[in-house]
Amino acid sequence: MQLKPPMTEKAFKILLKEVRACTLCAKELPLGPRPVLQAGADARILIAGQAPGVKVHESGVPFADASGDRLREWMGIDKKIFYDTSLIAILPMGFCYPGTGSSGDVAPRRECAPEWRERLLAAMPKIELTLVIGQYAQAWHMPETSELSLTERVQAWRAAWPKMIPLPHPSPRNNIWLKKNPWFDEEVVPALRKRVAKMVK
Repeated sequence: MQLKPPMTEKAFKILLKEVRACTLCAKELPLGPRPVLQAGADARILIAGQAPGVKVHESGVPFADASGDRLREWMGIDKKIFYDTSLIAILPMGFCYPGTGSSGDVAPRRECAPEWRERLLAAMPKIELTLVIGQYAQAWHMPETSELSLTERVQAWRAAWPKMIPLPHPSPRNNIWLKKNPWFDEEVVPALRKRVAKMVK
């Protein structure tokens, strides 16, 4: 099987321009389309999230909210490293804010990932670690764990380590989960910080 040559810098920029101009779900989005993502051809860490919230939609900056603060704390890095596209890519399952339901933001739009995800991932061949955040990202990136609950998946984090790590969403809405599962801060977070520190030197 012949490997495809790496995507050229020009082709990568064109792809990102196409993604950011996407209007595929425009009629279904309460605030209209505004794809929010971060990608770089040399990125080594991928953050696979769910979908932007209202604050992120307004700013156009991924994880520019309380969830981002907690995620950066889990990773042990500051904003300068977090937003360095040569180190970190951020691809939520849905690039646009999907709206709010009775228990928080609704699921990412299903049209987004099939349209863009494989093309973007193929353009970033240097990814060595993927942080898989929340059930929707885990369903895509870790389909073999579909019968597990999110808690069970995170408890079994060593199964995919060190290439991939399932995480709960860092949203303040998960404070109760974090209190019920102290092993996460005791075991998972230190391992994640140690690995990230080695990769961003």
